[in-house]
Amino acid sequence: MTITASVPRVSVPVGAAAATSPSRRRRCCEAWPQAVIVADTGAGVALVDADDSHHRVLRAANESDPDVWVLHWAILPQVDYLLAEHVGVRAEDAFRADLAAGAYAVVWGDETDLIRAHALCTCHRGLRLGLVDGVVISVAERLKAAAIATLDLRHFGAVAIRGRPALWPRDL
Repeated sequence: MTITASVPRVSVPVGAAAATSPSRRRRCCEAWPQAVIVADTGAGVALVDADDSHHRVLRAANESDPDVWVLHWAILPQVDYLLAEHVGVRAEDAFRADLAAGAYAVVWGDETDLIRAHALCTCHRGLRLGLVDGVVISVAERLKAAAIATLDLRHFGAVAIRGRPALWPRDL
């Protein structure tokens, strides 16, 4: 993942007014749309960091249909940390404000996600997949995601993911 150390122009994926609508917040608990996009940590950073080389394409994809994008809770601390350490406090604050306003749909998962993540990590031990990537893959499989937004092709590109979701931005 490439993160620039300079202070970026911060980009907010969804306007605050749209993000705070009750229907936007309730969607997290209702049935997911047929074609969800599950974002991993690198894509989460790229959505916010306007200096990231993948920002424009991922931001355009997000803005074209923000209601189908899903963030698993496990990526949130990683995105927050990377924004704070490598991008800047403005970007970190914007991300947390968006989360609080409901700009992103967050999936909290269940025990089946952890069971599947464990199986993936065990099966792909040589990759050192890690729990977060395993959970992102598990959620994408469970929700029958159309795509996973990821910059981590080393891990996501090496795993045979059920349903064969596209890997964005590679497959856009």
